[in-house]
Amino acid sequence: MPEMPREERLATAFVELANTLVRDFDVIGFLHTLTDHCVDLLDVTAAGVLLGIPQGQVVEAAASDERTCALELAGVEWDEGPCRDCFHTRASIADVRLDTLGARTRWPHFAPHALQLGYTSVVAAPLRWQDQVIGALNLFRDRLGPLDGGQLRLAQALADTATIGILQQRAVHEQMTVISQLQHALDSRFIIEQAKGYLAHRQHTTVDEAFTRMRGHARKDGVKLTDVARQVLNGTAATRLLDTDL
Repeated sequence: MPEMPREERLATAFVELANTLVRDFDVIGFLHTLTDHCVDLLDVTAAGVLLGIPQGQVVEAAASDERTCALELAGVEWDEGPCRDCFHTRASIADVRLDTLGARTRWPHFAPHALQLGYTSVVAAPLRWQDQVIGALNLFRDRLGPLDGGQLRLAQALADTATIGILQQRAVHEQMTVISQLQHALDSRFIIEQAKGYLAHRQHTTVDEAFTRMRGHARKDGVKLTDVARQVLNGTAATRLLDTDL
């Protein structure tokens, strides 16, 4: 099958990186897709991604191949490397030649190891949206010469699109969680109201008195009020709640 023209591959990349609102979204698989598109569309040999965690650390998340994955993992253990610096400074890192004294001084473990793997230079772009930075993207080359401005802008655009996709999915997930919690609260309230009315009618008391009995029973037995209400409605509540005073 002939390869798609670059314009189509570019469009496909941005569509895939924006399409995160799926039922079984897998952030690690999604970031592997990002690294694959970077290698396909940019003049780079390999790509890797680190994600930040709430404690302010970075963890290896995805890479375009196994050697890059191992390099990124080692960088996390050494607590050094372009992705780490990019995440913490919240700024991109322009082409850095890995065989220079500056690179070896900056990353004394990472730079020599990357050279041994055949990489000559690296670029890092933050995964950012407005004031949020959730990780960083590493781009490695195995030949001399820097990426041109257009390639760097495209790299940042891919990273930004991926970030928006992740944050969008996270926001929807959080919103759905809140909606689910609110619905659960409404359902619980409805069950409690039904149980209050049933108990008041059964015991010829007021609804407030019935509610007080239910709450006292829940506290005494260490169970949820909603569970007590369900027991009242399905007839499994303790006799002392249904027929006698507390």
